[in-house]
Amino acid sequence: MNGSATPQTAPRDAWERVRAELRVREKAYTRAGDALAAARRRLPMTRMEPVTVVGVHGPVRLLDVFEDRRVLLVYHFMWHAGAPHEKQCEGCTHSQVAMNEAVRAYLAERDVGYAVFSSGPWAEIAAYRDFMGWTMPWYSTADTGDALPAIRDGGDLRCYLRVGGDVFQTYETTARGIEAMLPTLRLLDLTPYGRQETWEDSPAGWPQDTAGSWWRRDGRPVAQWTRTHESVQLGVSRPGALQASGVQTEASDDSRSS
Repeated sequence: MNGSATPQTAPRDAWERVRAELRVREKAYTRAGDALAAARRRLPMTRMEPVTVVGVHGPVRLLDVFEDRRVLLVYHFMWHAGAPHEKQCEGCTHSQVAMNEAVRAYLAERDVGYAVFSSGPWAEIAAYRDFMGWTMPWYSTADTGDALPAIRDGGDLRCYLRVGGDVFQTYETTARGIEAMLPTLRLLDLTPYGRQETWEDSPAGWPQDTAGSWWRRDGRPVAQWTRTHESVQLGVSRPGALQASGVQTEASDDSRSS
């Protein structure tokens, strides 16, 4: 962390008084979020045309991606076709780190499924998912044409509802709208230096750099250092990266790069 600036120091009683004032604003923020969520629950829905995506078991209908659940959340992972693992999107990689089996199990308790869609070839997508050690259902939309309209090439989160044999889209968001998937950012917001990005309104002297620039280090998305120790940018390894994460070297062989 660059810089030596720190918050002002205050006696405990003064600190508690200022903290109580901020808590009032935090509660108002929470209630505003509740009101927005209530408005989302009242949005209309729009029917989806039949579409087929490709997954581990070959082509499947969008309806089958639900896996018999009523609701489906889908993240559209930006894909760079033909690129090696280290060149894939650091932002989308960051978004998937927290979507582990436990999180998906809690979603399932509310009859909500989760899947990832990408426009790249299935073989490349499968190789990346295996490299990262992820288990979430992932599908290629390379041959869907305009049946799944995109906000961008990726970075979107969408919600679908199954009604009998029909599928409806109920919601979509992108950019900062997907921050619900990024607990790292919400936790950093609780710290004195925040996310340490230039767009933030922070006191003079606070450490800051370009938004999202810290999601990639030594040529790789940061999460990839839990899968390999080999740098692709500086030509040096990062000893201990695998050991610290508990991942075995033989399970993280870069030879699987697409």
